[in-house]
Amino acid sequence: MTTVLITGATGFIGGHLVRANLARKRRVRAFALPDDPGKADLATKGVEIVQGDIRNYRKVREAVSGVDLVFHCAAVVTDWAPKRLFRDVTVGGAETVCRAAVDARVQRLVDVSTNDVFGRDESKIMDETCQLATWDEPYPDAKIAAERIMWRAHNEQKLAVTMAYPCWVYGPGDKTFVPLLADAIVKRSLIYWRKDVIVWPTYVDNLVDLLLLLSEDDRAVGNGYLVHDGAHITLEDWCRRIAEALAVPPITTRIPYWTAYAAAVVLEGTWKALRKTTRPLLTTYTVKNLGSRLRFSIAKAEHELGWKPRVPWTEGFAQTMEWLKALDRTTLKQK
Repeated sequence: MTTVLITGATGFIGGHLVRANLARKRRVRAFALPDDPGKADLATKGVEIVQGDIRNYRKVREAVSGVDLVFHCAAVVTDWAPKRLFRDVTVGGAETVCRAAVDARVQRLVDVSTNDVFGRDESKIMDETCQLATWDEPYPDAKIAAERIMWRAHNEQKLAVTMAYPCWVYGPGDKTFVPLLADAIVKRSLIYWRKDVIVWPTYVDNLVDLLLLLSEDDRAVGNGYLVHDGAHITLEDWCRRIAEALAVPPITTRIPYWTAYAAAVVLEGTWKALRKTTRPLLTTYTVKNLGSRLRFSIAKAEHELGWKPRVPWTEGFAQTMEWLKALDRTTLKQK
């Protein structure tokens, strides 16, 4: 029986990966912080829990002992946190996991990266041949640094690394994308700052399908693959559909892009000066991310591995809305 370790197993993507691996009759081990409240639910599913911090080599080495396969999902997933945290957890965690996996002779490491690592060039359709390009933002830039660590371990220490670059991941259990938009729509705090912004939805089951394939297909080793649902939609249409599902009026407020960016700079500066721990209403990463018309191809995964998005985005969106409507609207915003 294959034994897998999932870092970030109590998170959105990690939780879906846990269920998918259990369905394949794999032995699942989760690496989680000692105070993570999600551990109890995993334990009821028969998941072995190893408690520790991703920055602690000794604990990570303990977690990978006897493991055949690692899914690395742990990272700081937010647009607002101290840069030190991104450096320590996202970048330092990648280094620790790679070192432990090499020492334990793990057969394969599947890393969950992000499409953000390819930068913000709207002049071309991006694919996996594109160079990594920074945003001058902590989240994507930390993911780039983590990716370089992964490939260095692959090239220099022969660790069998493969990687997925998901676009806008959503689905039941989402904590960062759909709930934040829904919260802003309900509270009438959402504004648009550019027309025809492109969203590439990635239903979590489609992502998990690819991650499982990457864990099994030898052609995936040494390669990374972009993933989305095979279609795009404008941000305005996406948000209009959320508003319809929640039976609230759609958002129509617009301001110029540079006005939004300037406001984000001011807000971030104010929050830092006051040492606030909450997230500002607007950040520069959000302005850049929700103001782009980037295009991404998933042809590599389709042609090389025979992967296709199993769930059409319309079906994934409908299932997500059913989940969303059952939530308490006062607690939609968790980050």
